[in-house]
Amino acid sequence: MEVRYAANPKDVKLYDTRRLRDEFLIEDLFPSDAVKMVYSHIDRIIVGGVVPATKPIALEAGSEIRAEYFLERRELGVINIGGKGTVTVDGTAYELDNRDGLYVGMGAKEIIFASADAKSPAKFYFNSAPAHAAYPTVKVGLAKARRVELGSQAEANKRTIYQYIHPEVLQSCQLVMGMTVLEQGSVWNTMPSHTHDRRMEVYLYLNMPEDAVVFHFMGEPGETRHIVVRNEQAVISPSWSIHSGVGTRSYAFIWGMCGENQTFTDMDHIPMAELK
Repeated sequence: MEVRYAANPKDVKLYDTRRLRDEFLIEDLFPSDAVKMVYSHIDRIIVGGVVPATKPIALEAGSEIRAEYFLERRELGVINIGGKGTVTVDGTAYELDNRDGLYVGMGAKEIIFASADAKSPAKFYFNSAPAHAAYPTVKVGLAKARRVELGSQAEANKRTIYQYIHPEVLQSCQLVMGMTVLEQGSVWNTMPSHTHDRRMEVYLYLNMPEDAVVFHFMGEPGETRHIVVRNEQAVISPSWSIHSGVGTRSYAFIWGMCGENQTFTDMDHIPMAELK
């Protein structure tokens, strides 16, 4: 498990491109027949990818969290972005098609990921946050997710938000998770921008061809920076940072949040005149 430490905004002002990428960008998140995890000290989130191409893969607790099993003190959100697969939680198998999600509560001891077809393996993306109470495991298909439409073609940000792990869909301790899909011709996300000092966020960008990129904007509103992000790469966003992006074509992204509260609309909006 790779460990990333928290970053002070005063220090981030001095980072060059390589340092920004080293601290906030997660590359190579989906190695075949393996689990990749990044443990961030920002609200203790764990970001991971699992591709069980030829064999089932169990989710193990690393020495970094000093737990007997992975969800001893944590909760988990999973979204499948690959072929059909299953997540087996303490003996109960949950089939996940592409874009299906699963919430797993604290206390589940055995988590096993598997693919239905080795030629088209599942690709599981997950976020995990510390938890204080146990809630039931719930599968959330795309149809069950809470749907919110935002933006306009005129502003090049017409998009649909699918809220998978959200208080109006299911109970969780602090984890909130979902997916945003931009319509053809729309390229901006989360613009006008905002911060939410009460929780951090991670973006996984997807549905991008090889030659496409997203310019992910971060930093304090008056000291913005950017990171060039490619398909199926993730960006860690501290609570003090904006998190907006513009792509060379339309795309989707999975967002996950944890921190002080679960109120999705608790945002500190930034007037366009303040961006620099």
